[in-house]
Amino acid sequence: MRATRRLGLVGSLGGLVGLTLLGCRGGGAKASGEAGERAAGASAAAPDSFRVRFATTAGTFTVEVHRTWAPRGADRFYELVRDGYYDGNRFFRVLPGFVAQFGISGDTAASARWRGRPIADDPVRKSNTRGTLAFAAAGPNTRTTQVFVNLTDNSRLDGMGFAPFGEVVDGMSTVDSLYAGYGEGAPRGQGPDQGRIQREGNRYLEDSFPKLDAIDSARIVGKSGGEPGGE
Repeated sequence: MRATRRLGLVGSLGGLVGLTLLGCRGGGAKASGEAGERAAGASAAAPDSFRVRFATTAGTFTVEVHRTWAPRGADRFYELVRDGYYDGNRFFRVLPGFVAQFGISGDTAASARWRGRPIADDPVRKSNTRGTLAFAAAGPNTRTTQVFVNLTDNSRLDGMGFAPFGEVVDGMSTVDSLYAGYGEGAPRGQGPDQGRIQREGNRYLEDSFPKLDAIDSARIVGKSGGEPGGE
């Protein structure tokens, strides 16, 4: 089925993430052969499991990551957190009953640097149930930094290839309370334009969308299983 889906859908499903997903990648969205394995930005392996505590302007929440669910996604998330990439990020797309999305740096240089390091897809081993986290994508093997938290059971996203790598284990009420008043992003709605965030950083969001909640810090607070050398 070669349909172009808009990842930016209003309501319960639709697009997701304000990006464009090409086709429906059923059966767990396998990486597309050798091309997928050559994705430029492969990350060093993360521990078997680890926890990340997010301190935000709305409160705190803790995410537990399971590498067995989505190894490449877990590795990338671990690398980003250790790099401090998410500090200062805004929750720029919060749609009640659907997702809360973040992951475009307020520092335009950091955003540009990571945008050129996509990772290959993971097969979907865990459903997109409420509280799980997965990377946004713009087609096969395009995941970089953007992440969404499922605010409800979005299991219909499983067949589109969104592979959860972790889940909120404490503070889901904080995630539910993130400011959602701006609605869907441009061009489908009046909310933040992802292209402008990438080009202008937090200056654009502070000027035009000052009520957005932000991540003060994201820190690893526990891990288990060591740091294996590969998949």
